[in-house]
Amino acid sequence: MPESVPSSLIIDAFKEIFQAERRGAKRQDPLGWIISVPDTHQKSVLAALDKERALRVLTCSTEDDANAVAAGLYITGEPVIVMIQHAGLFASVNTIRGISMDGRVPIFYMIGLLSREKDKDPKDSRHSMVRFAEPLLDVFSIPHARMEGPDDLHLISEYYRKSRERKGPAAVLVGLETA
Repeated sequence: MPESVPSSLIIDAFKEIFQAERRGAKRQDPLGWIISVPDTHQKSVLAALDKERALRVLTCSTEDDANAVAAGLYITGEPVIVMIQHAGLFASVNTIRGISMDGRVPIFYMIGLLSREKDKDPKDSRHSMVRFAEPLLDVFSIPHARMEGPDDLHLISEYYRKSRERKGPAAVLVGLETA
């Protein structure tokens, strides 16, 4: 059965990723960037990030903006993670295709599955956005995994690296609302 992942563990995973990216670099501040669009599914992470001094958070009004900002930060050598909800995935498919896939910009996404039922596999959800999120990623050959609890935290760094290795998008879907 899936369980919520505490925001502190997610933020620690972000820091570890960014520390590895910054190893040997002259510039260490900020450690990395989190680009978000207001997200109720991962709100505990975003609230905790507001108190975090080592990481910078930039809130965008749309997922298209978030993709463009993430690409700009990557081009300037800044480590970046994009946090969105599944609705934003659907809304920004063309931008993800154009910037991250065709432009070969490695962008790692944390995608919240808002309204995901705890007792159902997403493919069996009565909510179409939950049900179609993974198939949509499959259609575009975007590597992805589902974070179903604290034991899956390793997926964050694994899929972040995957985005870098393939020079394109990769995603971790956040199964339940973060704690």
